[in-house]
Amino acid sequence: MVLHKTEIRIKVKKAFILIFFLQNPTKCNKIKKQNIDIKKILNKILDIIKKYYYILILALPFILIDLFTKILGYKIHFYGIMKLVPILFTLSWIFFVLGASLFYKKKIGKTIYIIFFILSFAIYTVNNIYYSMTGTFFDFSMVLLAGEGSEYFLDAIKDCNIWVYILMVPIIGSFILGLKFYPSRNKTNLKNVIKVFFAFLILHFIIPFLLGTPNEELTWSTWRNPRNIYMSFNDNNKSMMVSGIYEYTARNFYVTFIKAKKTTNEEDLIFLEEEYNKEETKETNKYTGKYKDNNLIIVQLEGIDNWLITEEDTPTLYKMMNNGINFTNHYSYYNGGGSTFNSEFAVNTGFITPLSYTQNAYTFNKNTFPYSLAHLFKNEGYTVNAFHMNTSEYYSRGVNYKNWGYDNYYGLVDLGTYKDDSYVLDRELILNETFKEKMFENEKFVNYIITYTNHMPFTTEKGNCRKLLKLDYLSENNLEELPKDYVYPEMTEESCARRQAKETDYMMELLLNELTERNLLDNTTIVVFTDHYLYTLSDQTILDKYKETDNNLINHTPFFIWHNNKDKKTIKEVTSQLNVLPTILNLYGIDYTSNYYIGTDALDTNYHGSVFFSDYSWYDGSIYVDGGVVTKGKEIDSLLLEDKNYYINYLIKKNDLTLKYNYFKQIKERQNKTI
Repeated sequence: MVLHKTEIRIKVKKAFILIFFLQNPTKCNKIKKQNIDIKKILNKILDIIKKYYYILILALPFILIDLFTKILGYKIHFYGIMKLVPILFTLSWIFFVLGASLFYKKKIGKTIYIIFFILSFAIYTVNNIYYSMTGTFFDFSMVLLAGEGSEYFLDAIKDCNIWVYILMVPIIGSFILGLKFYPSRNKTNLKNVIKVFFAFLILHFIIPFLLGTPNEELTWSTWRNPRNIYMSFNDNNKSMMVSGIYEYTARNFYVTFIKAKKTTNEEDLIFLEEEYNKEETKETNKYTGKYKDNNLIIVQLEGIDNWLITEEDTPTLYKMMNNGINFTNHYSYYNGGGSTFNSEFAVNTGFITPLSYTQNAYTFNKNTFPYSLAHLFKNEGYTVNAFHMNTSEYYSRGVNYKNWGYDNYYGLVDLGTYKDDSYVLDRELILNETFKEKMFENEKFVNYIITYTNHMPFTTEKGNCRKLLKLDYLSENNLEELPKDYVYPEMTEESCARRQAKETDYMMELLLNELTERNLLDNTTIVVFTDHYLYTLSDQTILDKYKETDNNLINHTPFFIWHNNKDKKTIKEVTSQLNVLPTILNLYGIDYTSNYYIGTDALDTNYHGSVFFSDYSWYDGSIYVDGGVVTKGKEIDSLLLEDKNYYINYLIKKNDLTLKYNYFKQIKERQNKTI
């Protein structure tokens, strides 16, 4: 039976009446008494729906883009998917674009509609692929890292969460439907366009107030207050949840490219002044000056997670770790993009790039760091050089390392002697004769070595794993070229990661051999740490197997100090990259002001450390605190917890404000005036 349009209309109207009465019986009785014609009201509603139904159809693809992005970010336990404010933000943007486009002639209006969809679809794609890969939404500041990330773009697309692509189908389908229902308009009504614009501005002035009152006090709630998050834009994931995808994108762009630098805040300067005028707190201990005048080699390992250091896979690293000072409860900082640089920055300066910044490699390269590792060791007569595969332009290392006080930053790519990409193999750091001579050309040296081989993609289709399998086969069969019928074996990501880690271990073996041949082994201390956990694996079940993955303790990574199998010791206290520099300075007996760093000497007798993470959670070895409450470990006294929360916030504030105001430049200028 086919119903006529009139019959359908009557049935829909009756359904509306029934629903209304069932939901609002009291109101309906009042309406009856007042002789108000419900049928007439419902007819008007149906007329409006019938007249403007196309607007809902036009809006549908943009609603889905916002909704699906939040669904794909389901792991973000903050503010919920269906909260009113982000919905209002999203509807206001849709109202603005559709409202404006519909008051133009059809050709112009439809063009605006198509452009908005293309931009929205691109925003959806980029954000969700990036989130799938890194666990955080895209930030425009990442444009500055485009060169660094471009080579992994195709891998990111391939390894992305399949639901990102599945959900594209209803988005594109609804857009095609919208094009079909786009209305005709013979002329442009600029007055209405202006009205839409001003209505949009008014809405954007009002909506943020619905997020509540900002909290300006130094308390834990500062970092979870929705209004604070919206205003400061200090957390990409939380910002997305409080704003919706369109407001997030617009505000992201504004904060990154348009917003003027904040004017000096007097309270901030008072805080810094009081902080850096505190009395010295460090004390000598049995390790003070133990390695004085030794050469120093710092090795920053790319992605060598704890589970990769085994007697079988990485025997050299395994022996060194178990025959040196081993910090077994160490954590690396992972702020999303540029996490390798986060570690470099922390170890070299004693500060971590602010958690509210992601353009970390480019933001502070003009800051003054007179108390950096390089500057202090150069004051002691050392030459200080850095070595890596990549060019000096990568992460702006050429600029940053010079600013930190290094004599030189050397990249294998800059040498220009490689006909292929074999320079990505860690062994080349030692086998390359030019590099080798530069490392050991001075009697008293500090060498900062950054490895690379254990980097994504972990596949035999391409990448470092494929290169290593080729070398293995050629070596085992004494060949110079692969046979034409050679087929690369299929390997799991875990197997590839272990093979790549083995290459890094081989580099360490070559380094120790070189030190032995040059009679430098007994006079050289080697500090080894990993830049970040192996988050670039697409198969997350591997991490689930070997690590604690339900919180930020997944950032647990290796850190040890080795001096030719001497001073074997296990440190169980919590450490981070922020502890590395003050610990090294104490071991070398270099005078330093402890208050000029965020971390402290991890070998101090009274040391009891803690580490904070990018979402402001923290861990002290006993309890893990997220959002100001204990989520792992035994509950502690509320006042003690409040004190600890305050202390973490205090460290973050000191860190961020020091870098924001380039405060060491002011300290150094004052010191120079008094000389």
